[in-house]
Amino acid sequence: MYNCSMKTRNNVYYGLPEVVKFCKLCVISNQRPSSTIEFRNLNDPKKTISIDKNGICDACKYNEIKKRTNWDLRNEQFLKLLERYRRDDGRYDCIVPSSGGKDSSFTAHKLKHKYGMNPLTVTWAPAMFTEVGRKNFENLGSVGGLDNLLYTPKEQIHSMLTRNAFLNLGHPFQPFIHGQKIIGPRIAAQMDIPLVVYGENQAEYGNSIEENDDFEMNQDFFTFENPADLLLGGVSVKEYISEFGYNISDFSAYFPITKAESVKAKTKMVYLGYFERWDPQECYYYACENTGFSAAPERSDGTYSKYTEIDDKIVPFHFFTTYIKFGIGRATYDACQEIRNDKITRDEAVSLVRKFDGEFPQTYFDDFLNYVEISQEQFHNQIDKLRSPHLWKLTNNTWELKHKVWE
Repeated sequence: MYNCSMKTRNNVYYGLPEVVKFCKLCVISNQRPSSTIEFRNLNDPKKTISIDKNGICDACKYNEIKKRTNWDLRNEQFLKLLERYRRDDGRYDCIVPSSGGKDSSFTAHKLKHKYGMNPLTVTWAPAMFTEVGRKNFENLGSVGGLDNLLYTPKEQIHSMLTRNAFLNLGHPFQPFIHGQKIIGPRIAAQMDIPLVVYGENQAEYGNSIEENDDFEMNQDFFTFENPADLLLGGVSVKEYISEFGYNISDFSAYFPITKAESVKAKTKMVYLGYFERWDPQECYYYACENTGFSAAPERSDGTYSKYTEIDDKIVPFHFFTTYIKFGIGRATYDACQEIRNDKITRDEAVSLVRKFDGEFPQTYFDDFLNYVEISQEQFHNQIDKLRSPHLWKLTNNTWELKHKVWE
């Protein structure tokens, strides 16, 4: 097992910038990590979002590029791309990885009804469906009229990997994100469906701006050569076998396709968000109207939103650990998107972050503890190990962030 609180210089964990800076347009800080190839994740030093000398982050700079983009031209480009894959014999001609959430529901329904494709939605099952998540997933077919293939890994293995991901990486959502990335191209290769369409490229939220110049997903995110070397929950499959007595077949659900298999299947992974201007709140409205999507009856722990990532009970703990590790919680992520899409002002966002960021995920706390088989004491001890000294201070037995966007 590995030490999740990897220390680097001057007691700064995870290779984060020692000096904390906030974007002047949104509320993100330079502590936000870029996207990671999850099956290579060992808590190596993180590459983080760049904030320039004028105090503007890469995500906000890319948002300005989006405003100047000729979306009609991009749409024409998408139509030409789809013509290469469109089938008229009744077979599926594209795959949309989907949990029944607003973004993937929007993507699949648009492909079917705007672009005339015949999509198959493919779901890597949430670890623990929420009630509203299960309803939205079912409505994808009953209301949205979309076919679905549900892929559910063994609970015993997935819960163990989730536990290890929490204890070793401080990242309990890692096994799900891994599965979500590999399931589309895997099923595509098996079913001879060479086109897989995701919603937006996560790069637009803070990776290098140049990553948004390509509408295809980098193959490194969904291909891997040797299953024994695969890292799951911070431990290699080889080690699970040699040290803990598992069989390699126990992990077959998590194996990505190889690059050779991807080439043979002619798999192309593309982002709809490259061709249509992406706005999560507009995706929500569209999904409500067309696929029976419903917001949760109450806001999610840690934020003011009711409709973003509400399908899995693990999600609140994912955002809570990002808050502990990077000082960036769920309200910050939601507010940044809504600032860039002109839904709220920065002042409103600061108030929302101050009120909700870092709220303890109490709603599903007992479910989470039972799923990963740890005690409350183990949970809190592990959380405190994740706190980087450059971000946190302990005052009167209470942890407090040293740097806040409202100060």
